[in-house]
Amino acid sequence: MNAFIKAIQRFTGRGEAAITMPPMDGALRPNQLLEEARVVAEAPGPDNLADIGKDILFSTGRDLRSLNDGKVFRTFDAPVTALAASGDGRLAVGLQGVGVLLLDKDGGQSHPGQREAKNITALAFDGNDLLVAEGSARHAPDQWKRDLMELGFDGEGSGSVWRFGADGSGRKLADRLRYPNGLLIDHEGRVVVSEAWNHRLTAVGDGKPKTLVGDLTGYPARMALSERGVWLALFAPRSQLIEFVLREPKYRKRMIAGMDPQYWVAPALANGRSFLEPLQGGAVKQMGVLKPWAPSRSYGLVVLLDLNYEPVLSLHSRADGTRHGTTSVIEKDGALYVASKGGDAIVTLKTAELAEV
Repeated sequence: MNAFIKAIQRFTGRGEAAITMPPMDGALRPNQLLEEARVVAEAPGPDNLADIGKDILFSTGRDLRSLNDGKVFRTFDAPVTALAASGDGRLAVGLQGVGVLLLDKDGGQSHPGQREAKNITALAFDGNDLLVAEGSARHAPDQWKRDLMELGFDGEGSGSVWRFGADGSGRKLADRLRYPNGLLIDHEGRVVVSEAWNHRLTAVGDGKPKTLVGDLTGYPARMALSERGVWLALFAPRSQLIEFVLREPKYRKRMIAGMDPQYWVAPALANGRSFLEPLQGGAVKQMGVLKPWAPSRSYGLVVLLDLNYEPVLSLHSRADGTRHGTTSVIEKDGALYVASKGGDAIVTLKTAELAEV
């Protein structure tokens, strides 16, 4: 029945086969708040943020660094792909090609889920348990563009979410997900996952997964709790051109086989760094100037969702901005911190001022 419905949608151009994009309007109306935010740290591709009490750690390549002084907290043998800190001093680190490294407060180490999940994209603590998201069973996190362009596995996602107990035992909470890219325990105690290629947030666990918010205007990444609801970072915008390319298998196969991934017609964490990139002529650039409303493969966007998962405000770095590729967000001590992986910076804004937006 599912195959029949998909065939009808492809024939009519509806449902999953539609290439219409949700508008940036209302609470998502564009602004320059991210672009004008104060920079608190600069580093190559800062990605994950984690609150360890007196400090915030962020990942950059193989390093974890302190946000307070910028010093290296710890260096690993592989790039850091995910990060989470617990209230009792434990630190979980996703390492590319390795899996999860769990560090306790006494210096002990373990590798929960090393057989179950390798390509870690998100981590979260739930009491004594550790939640682990594997974005794709086929591709490492740095190959996320290929996972999108290859449509996952046979048109379905190969991502999964796991729960590992203190004894190392694991239980799969959900599978066949299309690139789970963020994890959160929300105000109701639900396990919420951001599913990037399906542009939605889903509650998973016992029973059938429940979509909390769908048809997002971009590809969602990590999330963080707020008193007002949930902060959500979206690392790239959706566009009709990319949605069209995803529906053209012959074009995609030739593009994948013959081009460098940074020049694919695909989402990006940054743009304007090479004359070989697509989307640089016509309405995109006029008189050599990139317009803020121009179509763009990259963007900076953070959205605040209320307790009912309705958007109430948003922070933007538009097409002509530099704070793109917003992959992680965290709120601490009256301030919001946003990691701009494409902009090589971490910026901060006061939450009291954002309440007036």
